[in-house]
Amino acid sequence: MLKNAIWPALVAIGAVLSFGCFYVHDSETSGPVQTESRAVELGGAESARVEVRMGAGDLNIAGGAQKLMEAEFRYDRPSWKPDVRYDVSGLKGVLTIQQPQGHSFNTGNAKNEWNLKLNNDARIDMTVALGAGEGHLDLGTLALKGLDIEMGAGELRVDLRGSPRRSYDVRIRGGVGDANIYLPNKAGIIADVKGGLGAISAHGMEQRGDSYVNSAYQKSEITIHLDVKGGIGSINLYAE
Repeated sequence: MLKNAIWPALVAIGAVLSFGCFYVHDSETSGPVQTESRAVELGGAESARVEVRMGAGDLNIAGGAQKLMEAEFRYDRPSWKPDVRYDVSGLKGVLTIQQPQGHSFNTGNAKNEWNLKLNNDARIDMTVALGAGEGHLDLGTLALKGLDIEMGAGELRVDLRGSPRRSYDVRIRGGVGDANIYLPNKAGIIADVKGGLGAISAHGMEQRGDSYVNSAYQKSEITIHLDVKGGIGSINLYAE
């Protein structure tokens, strides 16, 4: 039993150590905090794939943007300026916000904060990768088509509460740290959850076999299917 618990934790630690190779170059020191605002128009697209890849820092994502994306970035090292790219093909756009490569997790007291707002009406398929830090994703107002999250080390809060417009899948992989996931009570929820070293709790849900479901499961026309795996830390689901 102990062997079965330790193995996922070792895998999680290995993922943290290899995630993005994010370190501070010796020649670069902290300077004044720079603030940069960026906005991206939808550009005729009706749906978008949004990819967010951050090495280390504080990541905040929410809805409410008039454009496809409205963002503010704050960082104190010039090489951390994020790379923002957007391409449209037909009715679909691809938005990428990415941390420059070639750094480690040893950021000390460095400042790196991303605050992103996305459009509520565009259909969005989202991928988020955060190496280390804190992730606060308030996505309940978005027209999500799918959500994929990978986190190396840190605290993760995902809030999907709201009125989802279609069924979609959520995949979450955590390394070291706690994950708190808030779910809409108007949709049917089925969650497949596995942890390494840490507790699993599912508030407002009941266990059926290897899964957890809420009271609206198989009654609502909309179903959200979660696949959650953690390494070291607790996994908490809230469907109340």
